Amino acid sequence: MRVLFADDHNLLRDALKVYLYKLAENVEITEAGSLDEAIGLVKPAAPPDLVLLDLQMPGMDGLKGIGRMQKRVPNAPIVILSGFFDRRTVLAAIENGARGFIPKTTSGEAMINALRLVLAGEKYLPSSLIDDVSVPSRSAAALVGRTIPQDGLLSKLTERELEILKYVIDGKTNKEIGKVVGLQEITVKVHVRNAYKKLGAANRADAVRIALQHGWE
Repeated sequence: MRVLFADDHNLLRDALKVYLYKLAENVEITEAGSLDEAIGLVKPAAPPDLVLLDLQMPGMDGLKGIGRMQKRVPNAPIVILSGFFDRRTVLAAIENGARGFIPKTTSGEAMINALRLVLAGEKYLPSSLIDDVSVPSRSAAALVGRTIPQDGLLSKLTERELEILKYVIDGKTNKEIGKVVGLQEITVKVHVRNAYKKLGAANRADAVRIALQHGWE
């Protein structure tokens, strides 16, 4: 897997590379300190499989840099990294072609989970903004066909996590869940892991127990 990582802070690049190497068995990382340098490092014969861009580095010109990189690597998902973010900026980044937006305050392991989601074909947004930007057509309760307490532990889960938790409680495997909801098995695993973390569950049985204890009906 080829990853193009552009950020003007060498220390941050060095810190995050340790985690990026966990994305796959063979990860090749190309580094750059500006957007222009990153674009110049793209090899048409061997384009990157994933592009990480710092939002505030030289050459980005706000969000215009996303479009410039997208023209250079039209088939690679672009993920924005930023130390500062708000709802408007995140939405604008996605509208301009980014497949994900990861705050630099995110832990290394959480960042890897987010990048795996992107590589699996989904978009990643900061969890604190997901409920605001998704504008669901159905409520979480309607989605899973259950009554979900609005102020309890289960309210921390996103709609997708609640949907998958429903099938976990029904006893389906990750592979079976993937077929039902139209996701790859690896993507389901990431959602399941995220749900476990939010619930404080150690495994499937523990997640079911906790969900039932906290009002899943």
